Amino acid sequence: MNSSTIIPIAVLVIIFGAVTTIVVSYFKLQRHRADAAALAEYRKLAERFSAQQEAVGAQLAELGDRVKAVEKLLHSVG
Repeated sequence: MNSSTIIPIAVLVIIFGAVTTIVVSYFKLQRHRADAAALAEYRKLAERFSAQQEAVGAQLAELGDRVKAVEKLLHSVG
């Protein structure tokens, strides 16, 4: 092969490599964005779960207080 055919082939290989790198980087970026969106959704879900868990805990504490009041009433009657 002479240099007149090697140079265009080298240029095409470099261009192909650059395009391949750009395409791979683009899809990695898209995957990263999707992962970030999913993580944000999980974070929101965890915050909602935490708030609901606190509400349930408060309700259980209130029920515990009511049960103690009923037990106290039953002991005073009996």
